[in-house]
Amino acid sequence: MYHRYGDRVQFLLVYIREAHPADGWSAQVNPRLRYVKQPTSSVERFQVANSCVADLEIAMPCLIDRMDDATMTAYNALPDRLYLVDKRGRIAFRGDHGPFGFRPAELERAIESELARIGSER
Repeated sequence: MYHRYGDRVQFLLVYIREAHPADGWSAQVNPRLRYVKQPTSSVERFQVANSCVADLEIAMPCLIDRMDDATMTAYNALPDRLYLVDKRGRIAFRGDHGPFGFRPAELERAIESELARIGSER
């Protein structure tokens, strides 16, 4: 979707706290993933986020949540979640908790609906 709609929709990944850190509740179910300790400083969180983005070859821009987890808390985003925020700053789509709650087709329909709404306002 990032490549398909990226010229019309701003995509951002927000890196929040580790859901399954090596030093906490860890679900070692995916042998491809590298488990890391929960970052305890902004510098550590930045380093882990950059490493994760590189390892997963994520192309979209990445923001990093503050150490007080303000974004994670505001969006109820742990472990991860998909959102579409409209141009007015309102939530146009909120997916279920991921990764098992991800419904990419639902997000895509919401994007198309929002783009159609914007197009009709012109």
